[in-house]
Amino acid sequence: MADVEFRYSDLLPTGKDDTPYRLITSEGVEEIEVDGRKFLKVDPEAIRRLTAEAMKDINQYLRPAHLQQLRKIIDDPEASGNDRFVALDLLKNVNISAGGILPMCQDTGTAIVMGKKSEGVLTGADDAETVSRGVFDAYTKLNLRYSQLAPLTTYEEKNTGSNLPAQVEIYSTTEGENGPEYKFLFMAKGGGSANKSFLFQETKAILHPDRILTFLDEKIRSLGTAACPPYHLAVVIGGTSAEFALKTAKYASAHYLDNLPTEGSMSAHGFRDTDLETQVFELTQSFGIGAQFGGKYFCHDVRVVRLPRHGASCPVAIAVSCSADRQALGKITRDGVFLEQLETDPAQYMPDAGMAEEIAAGEVVDIDLNQPMSEILATLSQHPVKTRLSLSGPMVVARDIAHAKIKERLDAGEEMPDYLKNHPVYYAGPAKTPEGMASGSFGPTTAGRMDSYVEQFQAAGGSMVMLAKGNRSKVVAEACGTYGGFYLGSIGGPAARLAQDCIKSVEVLEYPELGMEAVWKIEVENFPAFIVVDGEGNDFFTDPSGTTTIPLTGIRVRSKER
Repeated sequence: MADVEFRYSDLLPTGKDDTPYRLITSEGVEEIEVDGRKFLKVDPEAIRRLTAEAMKDINQYLRPAHLQQLRKIIDDPEASGNDRFVALDLLKNVNISAGGILPMCQDTGTAIVMGKKSEGVLTGADDAETVSRGVFDAYTKLNLRYSQLAPLTTYEEKNTGSNLPAQVEIYSTTEGENGPEYKFLFMAKGGGSANKSFLFQETKAILHPDRILTFLDEKIRSLGTAACPPYHLAVVIGGTSAEFALKTAKYASAHYLDNLPTEGSMSAHGFRDTDLETQVFELTQSFGIGAQFGGKYFCHDVRVVRLPRHGASCPVAIAVSCSADRQALGKITRDGVFLEQLETDPAQYMPDAGMAEEIAAGEVVDIDLNQPMSEILATLSQHPVKTRLSLSGPMVVARDIAHAKIKERLDAGEEMPDYLKNHPVYYAGPAKTPEGMASGSFGPTTAGRMDSYVEQFQAAGGSMVMLAKGNRSKVVAEACGTYGGFYLGSIGGPAARLAQDCIKSVEVLEYPELGMEAVWKIEVENFPAFIVVDGEGNDFFTDPSGTTTIPLTGIRVRSKER
């Protein structure tokens, strides 16, 4: 057997860090020397403070590059009216969240922290616990939501009341050019985007230009809009294990791997395929799905990473980062504790007042929710799918656990609660309410999680008008066609704007012990929505492709190719 040269490379050589940082503190960091070698002594409180500051920033601010991409949609003459309407609403939202009171999304996420610790960094503590204390500080002191459930038995669980546990992973690395350092990636991953992480176990047959594009066409379309596009989409081909492929996709969707090499080598490191990125991005623009309600901006951008693989395995992973693109880098060096500088003045990305009014204009149908349900349904029945609506009046809020409890009552022979018969139901769960405000951030949750309840609830006279985000399964369209119900799509993402501008009052109706999962009654004013599924079972997302004509404002017009 011929001699084989030893080769080694980091599987993900991330390249030069050109991130803009801001100094958090110079305290708690000391360079010491032992036996002629320099070490970095880090007080655990510095890590705790950095983590708390990071979790606050990523729930209030966005990266300048992300804001530039939203503004690009507004300025693009090929963007649909709905693309531009969604982009404008998302820009309005971050201008509100940047005020530091309301988080940009009501699902303030699972706290995920990845650290790379040089061998010469000394903390004298359990760093995972220290990071968790920082997460605890942020979530308990700020207007953030607790979403983590502790499993008490296989079937019983309870909210931890602190958003712990966090997912903390610490890796050992070599020293940087400037000596020992501690580097971090902080993420807040909401359920909507986390649920759009997929792994496919493929074979070498997929490694062909036509085959991979056909495969990705099908799989990316299936992502739908439940995770609040426009997306930062990541595709990973290969991987030394299934879990590594998925983890790499998550990092790539956060733009953490942007400085990977752009070609492979016999060292077998991962690399970006920028040509395939361009092809996949163009593919997503052809779907017609757009930024939630039709158009070309299903994605802001695409990252494709090729990894080494075992000859008998070819995992393919897909992941997205959503409109709440929440991540930031941090580092601790001999010079202090630093956090990535996010954009604290997003107003500069807003269009001028005239353009904003033009985008927000167009045909809008006002719906008075104070009417009896029969009249609300009659009004909605006069309009086709994709009609833009403005809702005002009372709604009921209920999501997963409340639906499960109501189903138990129906299964036991009890009546459908009047509140689900008389009012539209909004699938949502609020963040904490700031002092002096009617509501905390209160955007829609993923509609598809409630699909299994719709037929039974509508048969019992409830859930005749549903409001949430994302596309739904065929069973919902069939139920609406049978019972005359409607599913209205709300813009996924602008939770702070809805809280500030549209939600006027919030009160608990039932199950207060469930916290944010309780049944609520809210009063809304000029709440934006679109008809996605009508009373005849027509579903906007059944065929989002086809040729598209793009008016400057108003409703996107779609004509099917012949």
